[in-house]
Amino acid sequence: MKQEIRIFFTALMFYTRIPCPAWVDHSQENLTKATRYFPLVGIIVGGICGGIWYGAQFLFPRVVAIMLSMIAGVFVTGAFHEDGLADVCDGFGGGWTKQKILDIMKDSRVGAYGVIGLVLLFLFKYSLLISLNPAVIPVVLISAHALSRFVTITFLYTHTYARPDTEGQEDASKIRPIAQKPALKELIIAGFFGITPLLLLHSPWVFLLIIPLFIIKGLLGRYFVKWIGGYTGDCLGATQQVTEILFYLCFIALWKYI
Repeated sequence: MKQEIRIFFTALMFYTRIPCPAWVDHSQENLTKATRYFPLVGIIVGGICGGIWYGAQFLFPRVVAIMLSMIAGVFVTGAFHEDGLADVCDGFGGGWTKQKILDIMKDSRVGAYGVIGLVLLFLFKYSLLISLNPAVIPVVLISAHALSRFVTITFLYTHTYARPDTEGQEDASKIRPIAQKPALKELIIAGFFGITPLLLLHSPWVFLLIIPLFIIKGLLGRYFVKWIGGYTGDCLGATQQVTEILFYLCFIALWKYI
């Protein structure tokens, strides 16, 4: 149990800016196993976002509560995944060869494609969240953050890491410690934490939302393989953001029928 707690805090420290005990480290072994708790971290992040929204709605207009919830998500994760999306937009938007794409994604500067991608991302996310029934927003946030992270982490099992060990130092800080394929046990545990929050929505039909998320993950995977031969940490960040957005979109489409 003590080791599992250490692994959990390793995941929490790696994927968020939430303070962790001083005895938590970045050991290679624990980082590899920490993938099992990536969706659980999503539950925590989604819970914080949902809690901020729930409390803020009593003090401010709904639109302000939504914005505060979104800001909380960015603050808690340090824009970890949004940064990946921006890099992917820049790399695949401005590069025409594998090496050029990888080089652009390594660049810490954000280009026009990245800025446009982030603006559209936040506008779309805001529009979807403001369209949700207020009664389900906290649970939808928790479910979206958890399931999108589970779908994202399956890249470690279905695809290969695109960068050679000799390059991609910025990307290394995001993914190389966990780029090796973990054991099947990690995937099963991650799946449990990723899918279980759907039960909070009290309808078996919500499990249909898993299908479009894996479809878009498959399409993104084919695109990444075509251009760079696999995934990078930035690709994982972009996948998390895209699947989170798709969850909101599909939930809104499904909600009227359940």
